[in-house]
Amino acid sequence: MNCTVVGLPSAPGLSGCLSTTINSSNSGGNGGSGAEDSYHTAMPTVAGYKWRLVLAYDGTRYAGWQYQQSPPTIQCILENALTRATKLERKDLHLVGASRTDAGVHAWGQVAHFVTPFNYGSLENIHAALNGILPSDIRVREISPAMPEFHARFSVKRKIYHYKIYNDTIMDPFQHHFAYHSVYKLNTDVMREAATYFIGKHDFSAFANASRNDRVPNPVKHIFRFDVYEMGALLQLEVEGSGFLYRQVRNMVALLFQIGKEAIPPHIVPEILATRDRKELAKYVLSAPPHGLCLVSINYNEDHLRLPSGCPTNSFGRHRSITKCKLPFY
Repeated sequence: MNCTVVGLPSAPGLSGCLSTTINSSNSGGNGGSGAEDSYHTAMPTVAGYKWRLVLAYDGTRYAGWQYQQSPPTIQCILENALTRATKLERKDLHLVGASRTDAGVHAWGQVAHFVTPFNYGSLENIHAALNGILPSDIRVREISPAMPEFHARFSVKRKIYHYKIYNDTIMDPFQHHFAYHSVYKLNTDVMREAATYFIGKHDFSAFANASRNDRVPNPVKHIFRFDVYEMGALLQLEVEGSGFLYRQVRNMVALLFQIGKEAIPPHIVPEILATRDRKELAKYVLSAPPHGLCLVSINYNEDHLRLPSGCPTNSFGRHRSITKCKLPFY
């Protein structure tokens, strides 16, 4: 599908779209790292137009977000599609994702940004082109122009994750790839009680696996809410926080799961938090499986979400239409 581009970085009236800084640290590494928070590093100046993507994907077949070719990652597949649609080299796109989801983890509201040296007159063509190239388990939900100040990772204010547990003797086959199956009858009241101990600002060192990244993140995170919803046999655990350490969500869920089985009491949560020692948590649980986890949404600094002048409006996809039905019986 042909994607027409108009304008150049020096075109009059389009300077509002120009990107001035970009972080290129996400262009390499191991896709299985799964570290969910960023590390602030020097951001070199890059001229160009910045574009924000909202992505949804079924992570079953992929080795997480961060770039690697084999086994493939979401970033690798997305960059291949972008290079075909934009005719740019991978190194020129400077693609950055908001969250480095781990292997097998899903997303409904992953956010990324990339840069082009040219402006677009409309984003509908590039949007359709990307979804035409991408496999069916990865979709671009939205494309929008972004301010120079916007950064998919560093502009983040809050993230929301869901973890699903199917709590019945027989697993629903339609939930097989998206929910963890528990044959134990879980006590949701004690799970809710335990979840309240996570709320607030804490050092979550005891709930973070050792990252394979040599840079050390800030272990203090603010959890704004941690809810447990019952939808028939399906339990949905929703956690909203300022950020999350590597496997922090899966480790918190694993402990709530053991508490729900009534194997350990709810007050174990603050006791483990106070130790700041991952070995203490390991006495009780291993990480919950990745396939129950989904990155649902990311909230940003509102000032960084303002639309720049001289750029096209957001694209949410478009419906196709025909003027005459050639197959009246279908």
